[in-house]
Amino acid sequence: MATLNFALKNNTTSSNAYAYVTGLALDRGNALCILRSDGKTPYYPSSPSATLTKLSWDCAIPLGAPGSTTAVTIPHLAGARLWFVRDNKLTFYLNPGPALVEPSVSNPSDPNFNINWAFCEFTWNSAQLYANLSYVDFVSMPIAMTLTNSSGATQTVKGLPSNGLDLICNALKTQNNQDHAGWDQLVVQQNGVNLRALSPNMGRTLNNSLFNGYFENYVNQVWARYANGTANTLTVNTQAGAGDVTAKVAGDVMCFSVSGISYTKPSTGDIFSNSTGPFANSNNITRDAITARLAAAFNRSTLLLNGSQPNGQTVSSYYQNSPTNHFSRICHAVSLDTRGYAFPYDDVAPDGGLDQSGSVYDGNPKLLTVTLGGL
Repeated sequence: MATLNFALKNNTTSSNAYAYVTGLALDRGNALCILRSDGKTPYYPSSPSATLTKLSWDCAIPLGAPGSTTAVTIPHLAGARLWFVRDNKLTFYLNPGPALVEPSVSNPSDPNFNINWAFCEFTWNSAQLYANLSYVDFVSMPIAMTLTNSSGATQTVKGLPSNGLDLICNALKTQNNQDHAGWDQLVVQQNGVNLRALSPNMGRTLNNSLFNGYFENYVNQVWARYANGTANTLTVNTQAGAGDVTAKVAGDVMCFSVSGISYTKPSTGDIFSNSTGPFANSNNITRDAITARLAAAFNRSTLLLNGSQPNGQTVSSYYQNSPTNHFSRICHAVSLDTRGYAFPYDDVAPDGGLDQSGSVYDGNPKLLTVTLGGL
C-alpha cells in the first residue's frame, strides 16, 4: 500500500498537544480511516450498532515537547483532515455506517466545543498531494505547511503568525465598532481568553439572526446594475468548457446566456454559506462554475466594480466596497502570506491571478511538514 510521510512540528508552548488524521481510504473502497496513536497504523472502524459510539482505539498522536517533530505515515486518503488540539484531547464518535462524528464549533453541547483545536485539509491520491489551510468554519491556532517534492523543490503556505488569533479577534471588534453589524459576536472566548473566531456562516449557525439583511441592499444594487435596459452586462468566465457566459437581469431574475441557468436574489445567508438558495449545488458543471464565481464576487464585493468576473479583478480590488465579508478580509490581512480559505469559494481567482486559498500541491510529493503554533 502506498504511503507518504508527514512531519508534524509542535511550535506551541504546550507539551500536551496532539494530532489526529481522518479521511476516506482510497485503496480500500473509500472506507473510513483514522490513524492510531502511533501515527502509522490505519484503523478502519466497523459500523457500530448505536449512534455516538466511542472509537475502539486511541487515535491521539502525541506531538511531544515544544520544538519536537513527530513523523506520521499516511495512506492514500480523500477528504482528509489533520486535526490538532492542545492542552486536551479531542472526542470523536461513530454513527452507523460507519460515519465519523467530527468535533463541532457550532454545537455548544459537543464535548470539544470549549477546547482549543484546529485542522487543515488534504487529499493524497495516485495523481497528487493537495493540502490547504481552512478558515471556512473558524480560526484558532496557527498552522503552516511546507510541501517538499521528490526533486527537493518546496512550496510553503505560512498561515497565521503566533498571535494571529488575537489580531483577528481585535480586528473583528474594531470592524464592529465601525459598522455595528455583529462582527464582535464571531469572537469566542474561554475564561476571558480568545478561543476561536467563527466565520460568518458558523456564527449564523449559532445565532440565525446574526447579519440578517447585511447583503440585501448590495444585492439590489447588483441586480439594478445589470438590469435589462441598462448598458451593463455581467460576464462570468467559468474557467471551464463554457468559457465566458453573460447575464442580464429581467425582473428579479438574473438570466445567463446558457439556456436554463438563472439566479434569484441570494440572501445574506446564501452568500455567507455559498451553498443555499440560488447557490445550492446543482450537479450542473456550468451552473456550479458560475455559482462559485458569483459567490466569490459577492463575498469580495467586486460586482459593482466592473462586469468581468473573476478576470476583471485583482486581489487589491477585493473587500474594498461595503458591505463585504470582513472576516475573510481580516483573515487574509493577518495571514503571513495573505493566503488561506476564508469562505468556500476562496480558490476562485483570475486567470494567472494570485492564489488566495492557501494550498500546496504536487504530483510527486516526498514530505509534508505541518507546523502547529506559527512559523
